Order: sequence, then structure tokens, then C-alpha cells
Amino acid sequence: MADINDVMLALGRVQEGVNRLRDDFGDEKRLAHESRAVIHHRLDEQGNEIANLRTDVAIAGKVDAQVRDEIKALAGKVEANQDEVLPSVQDWKRMKTIGIGIAGLLALGGLSFGALIMWAGDAAVAAIRHWLRIT
Repeated sequence: MADINDVMLALGRVQEGVNRLRDDFGDEKRLAHESRAVIHHRLDEQGNEIANLRTDVAIAGKVDAQVRDEIKALAGKVEANQDEVLPSVQDWKRMKTIGIGIAGLLALGGLSFGALIMWAGDAAVAAIRHWLRIT
């Protein structure tokens, strides 16, 4: 049979093993708790981000609708303004065409007058030479 010291030594080892197991289980339990807390924190953050995204999407949709309405209103105003301005633009184009025609006639008249002056000058020079009998 084993002596009492051996039994006490064995019980001490068993007690130490139980204490180590208890500490290990306590550490594991603490780490698991911390891990779950981190996961829950991340899930809360994801929930907040999803809620913010939904809000952003809803706001963006409303802004798009407002922009669309403004564009429709502006398109109507532009069409109305074009209808009002169209006669003035057509008159301006007609005046421009008439102005270009008049400028062309003036240029043609000026060239014709210049040619007439040159011809008359040459004829005058010829007449003066003939009168003075200069060859």
C-alpha cells in the first residue's frame, strides 16, 4: 500500500491540475466573452451603417426627384423664352443679311468708282499728253 505522503502528494497534484483547469476555463470564458462583445459591437456598427445608408439613399432619391422637377420647370421656361425670342432672332438674321448685302453693294460700287477714276485718270493723262503733244 501506498504511504500517506504519496497519497497527499497525489492529491496535491490532482488539486493543482484542477486549479490549472479552472484557470484555463476561466481564461477561455473571459476570452469568449470579449470575443462576443467585439462581435456584438461590430454588429451594432453594421446596423448603424445600414441605417445611415438607408437614410442616405432616401435623401438622395428625394434630391433626385427635386432636381428632376426643377429641370422640367426650367425646360418649360426655356421653351417659352425661345418662342418669345424667335421673332427677334429671325429679324436680327434678316438685318444681318441685308447689312452684308449693302456692304457688298458698297464694295462693288467703290470698286466700280475706283475703276472709273483710274480710267478717267488714264484718259485725262492721254488727253493732256495729246494736247501738249508729249509722246
